[in-house]
Amino acid sequence: AKGVLMIAIDQLCYRSKLRYHNAGEKFAFTTLTLLFCVVSRSVVIAGIVLVTTGILTIYKGGIPFFRYLKFLTVPLVFLILSTVAIVLNVSKTPSDLFALSIGSWYLTGSKASLLYAVQLILTALASVSCLYFFSFSTPITDFIHVLQKLHCPRLIIELMLLIYRFIFILMEISSAITTAQNSRLGNKDFITSCKSFGFMASALLIRAIKKSNLLYDAMESRCYDGTIRVLHENFPPKRREILYILLFETFLLAVTVILRLR
Repeated sequence: AKGVLMIAIDQLCYRSKLRYHNAGEKFAFTTLTLLFCVVSRSVVIAGIVLVTTGILTIYKGGIPFFRYLKFLTVPLVFLILSTVAIVLNVSKTPSDLFALSIGSWYLTGSKASLLYAVQLILTALASVSCLYFFSFSTPITDFIHVLQKLHCPRLIIELMLLIYRFIFILMEISSAITTAQNSRLGNKDFITSCKSFGFMASALLIRAIKKSNLLYDAMESRCYDGTIRVLHENFPPKRREILYILLFETFLLAVTVILRLR
């Protein structure tokens, strides 16, 4: 599921209408908005961010509405299941929201815990929507160019490129192995599935080592000198877009300050 998700995101970012906008602007918008969202931990800020990034991704970026919602349901389900433990509590004293009697104990929850859980869900979901906005509009090569301008360590950048490449290679290999196992009833029951998964993991490890050696040989044959050079397209920043970003971040700052002073 994660592999399919990554392939879909990689395809959508190249089809996005925001693909040909300056990556530095998108990175600055995403970083600042994410910072305000996490620091404030406000339902209001989270709602504003969620709506704004959704409009930019769907209306400006051209990502289909229902497909965007489908991507949001992946973290939403995880967040709901994770926050259940915050709302539910086993106690001898019933809380003000609800209480189910279990002998001398109560399965109960309070209004404060429910509000806190909603706050966490919205904050996390808004943060994910910020990352989705950047992922759906910026290819990895443009992101690497931004990191180079920010003087990110070269080793980290090269590791990111190699890991990103190997994700798709290993996904393709694992898909082929899974298909071969299914055709030979390798997943007919739970025990057989566990054995098949172990065989696939060991095969992936061996294939990954072989692929990495072949990749290094290919790089050496192309005069690799310790630096991976990637061609990137240059999209100059626009003053109007920079102004819009500054106005939006100033608005978030003002709302954050007002909420803190209340």
